[in-house]
Order: sequence, then C-alpha cells, then structure tokens
Amino acid sequence: MPSFEEYVASLGALTSHVDPTLENEEGRLIKAAAEGLAALESITRESLAAWVAEQPRGTGVGVLGLVVGLSQEALRNSLRHGLGSPAFPKAARENPVGLVDYMEAEYSLLSLLESQRGRQYDFGDVLVARAGTRALATRAGQAGRQLEDEIEEIAKSLGLPYQTRCRFEGRTASAPCDLALPAGDSAAQIVVAAKSFGSTGSKLTDAVREIEEMALVRKPTQFVFAVIDGIGWKGRINDLRRIYNLWSSGQINGMYTLASLGQFQDDLAEAAAILRMTKD
Repeated sequence: MPSFEEYVASLGALTSHVDPTLENEEGRLIKAAAEGLAALESITRESLAAWVAEQPRGTGVGVLGLVVGLSQEALRNSLRHGLGSPAFPKAARENPVGLVDYMEAEYSLLSLLESQRGRQYDFGDVLVARAGTRALATRAGQAGRQLEDEIEEIAKSLGLPYQTRCRFEGRTASAPCDLALPAGDSAAQIVVAAKSFGSTGSKLTDAVREIEEMALVRKPTQFVFAVIDGIGWKGRINDLRRIYNLWSSGQINGMYTLASLGQFQDDLAEAAAILRMTKD
C-alpha cells in the first residue's frame, strides 16, 4: 500500500489542456450567428425576433445572452423566471418576440447589441472575454455579500450587537451562520443564514446543508432565520422547498427574500425584545 504522501504525489490532472483558438461545432454556430447579427440592416425588436427564429437549435437565444453578458446557466435561469421556460429552442420557436421584448426590458438588449456589433476588437478584448467566467464569479460573490450586507445593516439599525460569518453553539454541536447576535459560539441567541443563488448551483448544496444543520443543532431558546434570494433557486425548487419546510414545520423561525426584509427587521426586533437583548 502506498503512503499518503505517495498517493498525493501520484495525483494528476484529469483533463488535458485545450487550445482556446480551436473551434468546435458550438463555436462555429456562434460565429455564424454573430455574422448574421452584424449583417442585419437595422436592430429592431422585429428584426431580432425574425433572426432568432431562423437560428438552428436555439443558438440565437444563447448568442443574445452572450451579447448582454449572461452565461448559459444564468440565461436559462432568467428565461425560467421571465418566460416560464429555460429551453432555448422553445423560446426561439414559439415566442421569439416575447424573448426579445423580455431581454430588452431586463438587459437593454437593443442598445448593447448596436454598440457592440460594429466595434473593432483587439487582442486585449479577446483576453478579457476569456476571463469572463472570473468576472461572473466576482459578480456572484457580490450578490452573496449583498444579502449579508443587508442583514448586517438591519442589525446595526436596531442597535444590536452582532458577529458575522461565524459558528454558533447549539444543543450538542455547532453550525455555521452568516450573522449571530449578540455574538457567535456559545453567546449566540439569534442566528441568520444569508444564501443567494443567482446563476450557478456550485454552492447550493452547501447552502441547504448549512440551514438544515442550523435547524438541527439549535437550542429551543435560540432563534434561526434564513434570508434567501436569487432566481436560480427557481431551477432547484425541491431544494428551496426543503428550506421552506423547515420554516413551515417550525424548525426555523423565518424565511425571507430581499423583498420581505421589512418583515425580517420586525421579526428580528421582536426576537431581540423577547431575549432582552441590548447593545453594550
């Protein structure tokens, strides 16, 4: 049997490097679609809807997503939210006008397309485009911090002491939380989870698990709240329902979105009053 160090030394890459300049079938379809967009005499809702309907396999829908800076998963989540279905071919075939209208209302599609399609791009632009996934990851992190910042500001506005991004002690174990009042560890009396899910599901399992863990270890005297938002959850309804069931069964005390933060503030203030919690 090899030692642990030998095992680690034997680890290798599971994927080989791919030349980014080589085109695959998807790349060729995107390039052809882009050439078609550039050739349109004018950019209008009608001309775009007709163009989308002509593209094979719903390719035009994905290309319009790229125009406004959306990954495929982010675009699918957006279409599910706005049009009721994430399927590119269905949108192109059955509702191209509605698709264009929705993307114009949400992302200013027409002006973005007009400003980009005739522009000359240099090597730096190519590298920036390849770094796009990193930029998306940054925006996803910013979305998560938005929820955390909002709940922190509410705690501040109520004059309550708190600690962010910590663990709290429950009955027989500890669990992670994004906000603990008045502090983390054994001092925690109110704990809050803030979980956003805008486009990627990479951290979804952790989000659900953490909230379930909070509900499991809580003491009877502790309050547990969850602030959850992002249209990506609509694509993982069963996971969202697991958290909702914790709320409906009384295992956590509240579940909120950004739109219902006013109710969260009221419930947090009420919990703090019950616990006689005041700022030092």
